[in-house]
Amino acid sequence: MSKPAAVADRKITRDDIEAKLQELRGEVDQRAEAAKVPAIAIAVGVAVLTIAAAYLFGRRKGKRRQTVLEIRRI
Repeated sequence: MSKPAAVADRKITRDDIEAKLQELRGEVDQRAEAAKVPAIAIAVGVAVLTIAAAYLFGRRKGKRRQTVLEIRRI
């Protein structure tokens, strides 16, 4: 294995490691922020659809089991 040219002559210091970790963390934070907005929109959409479906199925079920009462006067 060959070493990268920039690191071949010197030792890796704590500052080098911290700088690389900060760089990686920055990339992860940017991707997380970019994914947050669509994820929230999808979650809200699923919640609205679930509530609407529960409402509609509940209405239909109530209509099927509704008792019809006829009162006739004699």
